[in-house]
Amino acid sequence: MKTADRRRDRGSMSVELVILFPVMVAFTLLVVACGRYVAVRGDIEAASRDAVRAASLERTQDAAERAADGVAAAALEHPERCQRVQLSGDFIAGGTITATVTCDVSYDGLGLIGIPGSKRLSATSSAPLDTYRRTG
Repeated sequence: MKTADRRRDRGSMSVELVILFPVMVAFTLLVVACGRYVAVRGDIEAASRDAVRAASLERTQDAAERAADGVAAAALEHPERCQRVQLSGDFIAGGTITATVTCDVSYDGLGLIGIPGSKRLSATSSAPLDTYRRTG
């Protein structure tokens, strides 16, 4: 009786592997896509914090914009996929400025699971300007 059961089950592991392999590959690609999203999201948020901090230390609006762009470009792995840092708010003593960093996250190579080519992400951070310093 045992030999008959073994013959009937012969090759079932191969069939299971053939069926499960594409599912496992798709699941792995989904994990990679989520990991890429989370990593880039963290980088963009850090770049916006760094950019607004650098801008808040400058004395003029133009110098603040240059400093924010430079710091954000240095903080990001692919600055060419990002737009210029948008500064808003009142650049006066005691005011608050806000920096917005917007970038595209590329999902190249993950098209097998139906994820589009890229997604636009943005992060915003604010910082106060010192009340007792001169701004121009």
